Amino acid sequence: MEEKYFQEAYAVMDEVKKVVIGKDECVKLAMAAILAGGHILIDDIPGVGKTTLAMAFAGAMELEDHRMQFTPDVLPADILGFSMYDKNQGSFIYQPGAIMCNLFLADEINRTSPKTQSALLEVMEEGNVTVDGVTRRVPEPFVVIATENPVGSVGTQLLPESQLDRFMICMTMGYPDADNEIAIAKGKSNGLQLSDVRGVIPAQELVMMRSEVENVYLHDEIYAYIVELARATREHSLVELGMSPRGTIALAKMSKAAAFLSGRDFAVPNDVVEVFGAVAGHRLVLNSKARVGHVSIETVLQQTLESVRKPKVRK
Repeated sequence: MEEKYFQEAYAVMDEVKKVVIGKDECVKLAMAAILAGGHILIDDIPGVGKTTLAMAFAGAMELEDHRMQFTPDVLPADILGFSMYDKNQGSFIYQPGAIMCNLFLADEINRTSPKTQSALLEVMEEGNVTVDGVTRRVPEPFVVIATENPVGSVGTQLLPESQLDRFMICMTMGYPDADNEIAIAKGKSNGLQLSDVRGVIPAQELVMMRSEVENVYLHDEIYAYIVELARATREHSLVELGMSPRGTIALAKMSKAAAFLSGRDFAVPNDVVEVFGAVAGHRLVLNSKARVGHVSIETVLQQTLESVRKPKVRK
């Protein structure tokens, strides 16, 4: 592993931490997902820094970013673009939508209609948008960071499983502790802004860093461990819908990214354990027995980890 890329990853995180205070683990988890080439869903209450986190990453990596507030009146064409007739050229010309960027921030994604949400399915999976039968690639690198308010908040609706499964991880930020909340208040009152985040790497450097993460070595025993964890979620007595094969792939990629951020070019079982909750949690649907017994997703995830033997892989 090239030391240069490792140092650049931490330089990016240090910049983000200027405006996202006291959430170092959240910053590291988001960085791992970006390096793994995945998309991020941040599920939390308003005002805890979800949008700030996304925009800070865009600034630190000099990514072209577009932000869209997913209100009920947003249409698929606003995201994907549309064709408009140009009388001078005598043909229809494609007008790019907000998705044509490096980092697309979908703010409060669960407040818009299912039809608009579904506009993201193709681009999140394949990196393409199709308008009027013509398929176009989005710029590289590309990442979607979506925020959502907790289910039950005014104007929200559940995301379908097919949409959730396209997010590599789902994370929460939570309230800061007292000391960090004081630091946040001091920083904002003294004029600390997102504009204070400086670009430390160009966008194309992220493409190289992703290639470096892909080359992190996963032993066959680690792959077997990942698959056994996925299968255990499907066979759990309290789970109606377990991890999909897409989730298995996401867990392997996130394990590589976790190893990379630990300064290693090989993954160990603890890398899998570290990211398992963020990768698997939003992909599980509990059954009625779990709901009646008030069993949480976190409990099921912990039981799953305890039920699968952790391999002993030699370095």
